[in-house]
Amino acid sequence: MSKEDDLATIAGFFRRLQWGALAVGLVWVIWLLTPVLVPFAFAALLAWMGDPMVDRLERRKVGRNTAVILVFAAIILILVLVLLLLIPILEQQITTLFVSVPSYRDWFLGTLVPWFEKRTGMQLHVWLDTEHLLALLREHWQSAGGFAAVALGYVSKSSFALIGWLVNIVLLPVLTFFFLRDWDLIVGRVGSLVPRDHYATVKRLALESDAVLGGFLRGQLLVMLILGILYGVGLWAVGLDLGILIGLVGGVLTFVPYLGPASIIVLGGLAALVQFGDWQHLAGVAVVFSIGQIIESYILTPKLVGDRIGLHPMAVIFAVMAGGVLFGFLGMLLALPVAAVANVLLRYAQERYRRSGLYAGDTPVILLDAEGFVGVPDEAAPEAASVAAGDREPGPDQRQGENDAS
Repeated sequence: MSKEDDLATIAGFFRRLQWGALAVGLVWVIWLLTPVLVPFAFAALLAWMGDPMVDRLERRKVGRNTAVILVFAAIILILVLVLLLLIPILEQQITTLFVSVPSYRDWFLGTLVPWFEKRTGMQLHVWLDTEHLLALLREHWQSAGGFAAVALGYVSKSSFALIGWLVNIVLLPVLTFFFLRDWDLIVGRVGSLVPRDHYATVKRLALESDAVLGGFLRGQLLVMLILGILYGVGLWAVGLDLGILIGLVGGVLTFVPYLGPASIIVLGGLAALVQFGDWQHLAGVAVVFSIGQIIESYILTPKLVGDRIGLHPMAVIFAVMAGGVLFGFLGMLLALPVAAVANVLLRYAQERYRRSGLYAGDTPVILLDAEGFVGVPDEAAPEAASVAAGDREPGPDQRQGENDAS
């Protein structure tokens, strides 16, 4: 290797090192600005979901500003209608929940704890006794004082966090409007920064990511809405006082695989045991759960979502949990979009790898499956055809044999 090649290799290494350091610094800055970026990320998601409707109106000779105002007004109207319908119901359900707290406490202390103690031999009632808890508090009052100080500090921080959430709620519609108005301009400016040699590849990956993620999110939101209504109405029909609240919680948690159905079984079963304490209402909860699962598995998910995101349920759960641990609510909000884009990039990397010399090697590779011969790579197809026809040039041993025969 010449000296020029060595210098080029070193320069390439330092160039990659610089890009890696830039990526690490960018992630660190995002982590620091997480509370500030939440409304911007949520507004960008809303604008991205509403941009296709704006483009559709533009194709019908409607001006961009007019189309944005119409779509933005439609989004606000839908949100207001949903809030007007949900707030009275949720207020009633939350009031019922607070009224039912003594019933849940009595059932826990009078039914669940004795049943658990009888089968395990553990004495839980000692730890739940008020006098025993006060004695422990007196014994460890210094630790308790430290815990109280931490708790008061957390409450004060929570007050500031609540103010921040209110500010974010006020900013959200404003940011959504500007993102929606300037979406095409933002996309065009980002596209202009892509190196021209890679523009076609980046455009293809961006369009594929947009199609995958857009289909998944829009479909998943409809699935969440339909299942929330279905579970809520079903549990209410069974007779559960908190049925609507449990159904809505289960519908929202459907976004995380297995968590939504599990919440219906656990919360619905608990509510049926506390309120009625018989197997008939438990069976009713199981029937509602089964109907919801059948409708989701065979109708809603195949029709509305399908396999657009291409991620295994465990990958979805990991993405949501990892995003929450690393970046809090912002990470959970962006977990699935980032995972979907990463999945598209991984598929592209796999495609490039299968076309590389590292995978195929220097000789033609015959691909086999369980049923036998499938084919050879495109590069080896002419050579394979000539071999099949007996046209391959004879090797040295074969030539020697022919000369001896002559």
